[in-house]
Amino acid sequence: MYSAVKLASKYLSYFLNASNGKGHGVHSPFVFDFITNVLNDSRTFYAYEELENLRRELLSDKRVLTIEDFGAGSAIAKSNQRRVGDIARAALKPKKFGQLMFRMVDYYKAQTILELGTSLGITTGYLASGNLKGKVYTFEGAKQVAEVAKQNFEKLSLKNIQVIEGNFDHTLQPQLNNIPAIDFAFVDGNHRKEPTVDYFEQLLKKATESSVFIFDDIHWSEGMEEAWEMIKSHPSVTLTIDLFFIGLVFFRKEQKVAQHFRIRF
Repeated sequence: MYSAVKLASKYLSYFLNASNGKGHGVHSPFVFDFITNVLNDSRTFYAYEELENLRRELLSDKRVLTIEDFGAGSAIAKSNQRRVGDIARAALKPKKFGQLMFRMVDYYKAQTILELGTSLGITTGYLASGNLKGKVYTFEGAKQVAEVAKQNFEKLSLKNIQVIEGNFDHTLQPQLNNIPAIDFAFVDGNHRKEPTVDYFEQLLKKATESSVFIFDDIHWSEGMEEAWEMIKSHPSVTLTIDLFFIGLVFFRKEQKVAQHFRIRF
């Protein structure tokens, strides 16, 4: 991964060159609608408070878990023994991104949702709460982490989540074989170039014109930036939005020429 100084430099460049997040000068009706009605929707939805209360509990949780790390590892802790609170600090997406994904699931009425990287389940909770009539398939490699996530889903009374445990290389394709199409996918499970591109290509087979894919930490390392560029240049991709910490991918056929946006968030 990039050093903190390198990442800060990249963020400054992004911030100075990205659109201002208000929609001014955006010539895509779809993106303007996204900025206006989703990105900048400041309403407090019903699920926000309960999920953020749970996040606070997890941050102070002193339970120690044994972690099987199949991805690029943690920048915070290299030991396979980690406290829940430390995992929460290192791995949970900030609330503004979880809440954005809630709004996207809600606004675009996603029914079939797939998440690679459950972690402790906060983002999963946002995805599942965005459409209680939808179904979330979430994949987690670390067994004890998955168990904590399941406990959290019970606390939240969320019944529309299926947790698939094990190495993504062994669990993803069999599950995809049972899913006709994916409306929404969030990839947050490996942070290396080759696996990220491979997951994209597997998920792409189940994409439709209205599907939305989100990739986490697209500027985390040189490899992740290369993966992001490969995804952007794929002929099936017609629109991307770079929010720096996450990248949004769309396949909308009304986009005759592919467009790529960087927007402050």
